[in-house]
Amino acid sequence: MADHDEESCSSYFIYDVFLSFRGFTRYGFTDRLYHALCERGITTFRDDENLRVGDTLLEAIERSKISIAVLCKDYASSTWCLDELVQIMKCWNNGKNQPVLPIFYQVEPSDVRRQRNQYEKDMMKHEDTSKTPIM
Repeated sequence: MADHDEESCSSYFIYDVFLSFRGFTRYGFTDRLYHALCERGITTFRDDENLRVGDTLLEAIERSKISIAVLCKDYASSTWCLDELVQIMKCWNNGKNQPVLPIFYQVEPSDVRRQRNQYEKDMMKHEDTSKTPIM
């Protein structure tokens, strides 16, 4: 029975790793990380790839064994990045315990954790946007 569970679980996953990152890291750090993972045979998703027909970005997160979030100073300025992060954390918290590896790229971990400096400004902008009435 355990073999069957492992088999069905492994067929569920499409990717080994889902990379969540902000655009400016795409052609530097994240690109090197992506290629290093791929060169080692690790099937890695990043958002510039074509999604399979019927797949969504959120499904790519769900169907990845692990997520890596490259947290940079502008990460929280992107609603897309925050939506990805919410989905990543749902997959971690929902009983599947999909691992999440944060990489703090040119940002202090305490700024992210305590929402200070640029993270504070960006989160306040999102709060203001969410309070704007929709007409």
